[in-house]
Amino acid sequence: MFRKTWMYVTVAIAMLLASPLGAMAQESAAGGMGGSRAGLIGLGIGLGLGIAAFGCGMGQGKLAASAMESIGRNPNSTSQLFVPMIIGLAFVESLTLYSLVISFLLLGKM
Repeated sequence: MFRKTWMYVTVAIAMLLASPLGAMAQESAAGGMGGSRAGLIGLGIGLGLGIAAFGCGMGQGKLAASAMESIGRNPNSTSQLFVPMIIGLAFVESLTLYSLVISFLLLGKM
């Protein structure tokens, strides 16, 4: 029962956050950006960076744990695993940096 209620609450919050109505609101009569739109952009920046950092941390942890487990099972494979692991970590980190660049671009629109 609690799991079903939690699912409904999560879906409702996701639908509220994914609603495009606030992003497509008209500008104020003075021609400047309304406070609502600037607030939504700020909320998007914060959520985007938080989700990207969380995903990057989870991905890097999983990648490093898998590499260490593989080295623990076969210590002779250390030289074969090191370079692909470092390349994978760089790719995962680049996704967070792309999110940071996009957040700076959005910050310029506030």
